[in-house]
Amino acid sequence: MSAQHDFNSHRLVILGGGPGGYEAAMVGAQLGAQVTIVERAGMGGSAVLTDVVPSKTLIATADAMRRVIGAREFGIKVGDDSTAAVADLSVVNARLLGLARDQSSDIHVGLERVGVRVVIGEGKLLDAQSVQVTRADGSIETVEADAVLVSVGAHPRELPTAKPDGERIFNWTQVYNLKEIPEHLIVIGSGVTGAEFASAYNLLGTKVTLVSSRDRVLPGEDADAAEVLEEAFKRNGVNVVAQARAEAVERDGDVVRVTLADGQVIEGSHCLVAVGSIPNTAGIGLEEAGVKLTESGHIKVDGVSRTTATNVYAAGDCTGVFALASVAAMQGRIAMAHLLGDSVKPLKLTEVSSNIFTSPEIATVGVTERMVAEGKYQADIIKLDLATNARAKMMNIDQGFVKIISRRGSGTVIGGVVVAPRASELIFSIALAVHNKLHVDDVAETFTVYPSLSGSISEASRRLHVHL
Repeated sequence: MSAQHDFNSHRLVILGGGPGGYEAAMVGAQLGAQVTIVERAGMGGSAVLTDVVPSKTLIATADAMRRVIGAREFGIKVGDDSTAAVADLSVVNARLLGLARDQSSDIHVGLERVGVRVVIGEGKLLDAQSVQVTRADGSIETVEADAVLVSVGAHPRELPTAKPDGERIFNWTQVYNLKEIPEHLIVIGSGVTGAEFASAYNLLGTKVTLVSSRDRVLPGEDADAAEVLEEAFKRNGVNVVAQARAEAVERDGDVVRVTLADGQVIEGSHCLVAVGSIPNTAGIGLEEAGVKLTESGHIKVDGVSRTTATNVYAAGDCTGVFALASVAAMQGRIAMAHLLGDSVKPLKLTEVSSNIFTSPEIATVGVTERMVAEGKYQADIIKLDLATNARAKMMNIDQGFVKIISRRGSGTVIGGVVVAPRASELIFSIALAVHNKLHVDDVAETFTVYPSLSGSISEASRRLHVHL
């Protein structure tokens, strides 16, 4: 930041302490603004306290179970029967909730260290330049602002005929109430959340039935990746009931009954309802501040996170752009940079990388094969199965692949998919190539370790060379 810039007079109020909010607060404070962040639950918001951190910790536990169970195939004796590995869910959930609290505390301390004022309470916009905060003790404070960032997140959507009770019927924020491994978990919803929980509880030893209203799991994702996951589900005993819409969920003592639209009834011990989310935009004064919403209740934003109200920005799940913590954080950082005059580039959705934490993981970045099929891009595509990779063989990986998408004619890497254990780590090299507009030869000619899974990324790029 050049010497003539002084933003000490800028009063910024951030509504919501999730990734979009706390990342923006960090940037704003570092650029010299006076930042107040208002959060009703705790720093990190639902992403840290009830969503991303606890769910991915649960999934990490399930992955540990997978490795223990698979140890015999490496010649390692771990026990004489199938009960050699048993998950203690009360300990698992206590650990993951403790990690979430610790992470929230670390964020809180980090914000205060850089000078951010943290206020715990319910926030509401009175207009575009003032926010009313109601604390738990009933006290009310009005905080004046030169600019406001709204990053209030979303909450689980509920079916009127499937109300969660937190004991046998859950939404994804309540599932950590479980003290024992469910005997039979019925998961309604085959999107990312449903698939992740189905995968995790299956590995932890639960009988799982996944109810999907579509013809396959993960209908919005790469078709080849979804096919691999469905095969993994089939191999591991997950029962996928496709093209079936859940009409109602009822509890009768220790039994949960899910009634489908065709009249079929599925009985289980527990049910997880994962049918999307609703933005937390109602009743917080957005209309009074001049902020326009979409029909779904999401806040309309442009590429630099501006809303329709002057000096009011928005970030995260409440914008409906991508329900990813990384996107929320980027939106928040972009908003602050734009507002405070720092260098800034608009959010590019074709550079977003994401990961689905199933077993195996599914990571994607950039342009998809569906976009190419729809004629939106002219591209060459190479898919290389990991079954040919030496490191994969050593690790007993017999499912998964690397897919590279390059622009036809120029050879620029514009997208990719990785299906593998730790795909979330492997996708970064492809994301770097997409962001920096690297040629497939740039990727192919970069040294990789032998043997390594990343070697398949280099090999796929080499095979694309012949198309140029």
